[in-house]
Amino acid sequence: MLTWLAQRVLQSLLVVIAMTAIVFLGVNVIGDPVAILISPDANQAERDLIIAQFGLDRPLWWQYLSFVGGALQGDFGNSFVYGMPALQVILERMPATLELAFGALIVSIAFGMPLGLYTGLRPHSLMAKIAMSGSIIGFSAPIFWLGLILIMFFSVYLGWLPAGGRGNTVEVFGIGWSFLTLDGLRHLALPVLTLSIFKISLVLRMVRAGVREVLPQEYVKYARAKGLSPQRIIFVHVLKNIMIPVVTIIGLEFGSLIAFSVVTESIFAWPGMGKLIIDSINMLDRPMIVAYLIVIVFLFVTINLVVDMIYTLLDPRVRLSSKGGAE
Repeated sequence: MLTWLAQRVLQSLLVVIAMTAIVFLGVNVIGDPVAILISPDANQAERDLIIAQFGLDRPLWWQYLSFVGGALQGDFGNSFVYGMPALQVILERMPATLELAFGALIVSIAFGMPLGLYTGLRPHSLMAKIAMSGSIIGFSAPIFWLGLILIMFFSVYLGWLPAGGRGNTVEVFGIGWSFLTLDGLRHLALPVLTLSIFKISLVLRMVRAGVREVLPQEYVKYARAKGLSPQRIIFVHVLKNIMIPVVTIIGLEFGSLIAFSVVTESIFAWPGMGKLIIDSINMLDRPMIVAYLIVIVFLFVTINLVVDMIYTLLDPRVRLSSKGGAE
């Protein structure tokens, strides 16, 4: 187990290192931040001073090695726009994005799992047909359109929920959280609902497909022949055996919720990492863009590692050998 874990951590580090090179080189060959950051009225001496201050006069390989040396110490460079360490700005925005991601994930599991289980067990019922039809809408509706429709209905017409912002926050260990206040929950409701509708549809269909595949299996028939209760058959023999693909999808989708909530945060003026990266791209804030992408890569690699470890808890047939493979 320890050998396998060490190898997986090493593989993850290699992935992160490779991605730092790809991200850094890719971002630094696009656009010219000098044209945005320096006033057109500035003279050549002022331009040269600012270029040297940002280190943009150095060769690209020197900039990359300097970046790697700083990154190993937790320094991803200073933002061109904010004048602060890029990682510090991202970490200040991260709690807001994590609230959206965890909120959408919880809602997706809370609704998607029961609906998927029900539609798998009773595929011909009216409720199952309605749920499956609703999942098609959830897959098809664009996020930006869905967010605007929810704002029009719940904020403009009904006036129940605010259309944007994060609302009041409460600091816990120096970090502000909006889900701990009633006003924050009201502001959180619409963006979480917008993000979770697609995920509910995805979890619903994954669970339904797994249930339909598992029900005809011999071990389920044998459990019924033994006289086990329907609840035990469903929750022990059916649900447990479909969880590996479901956990895989949920893990990957959780990563996508963190990385790709850009549209939702922009629509609802949510002060998270997604809105930050849009503003940074518009301003060609290279340190901020690179730091953001590397943080996202690290989160995805970490989530994949955690998902692999959860496999062993869900399915005893998955045994980790001392050589690092799965038997």
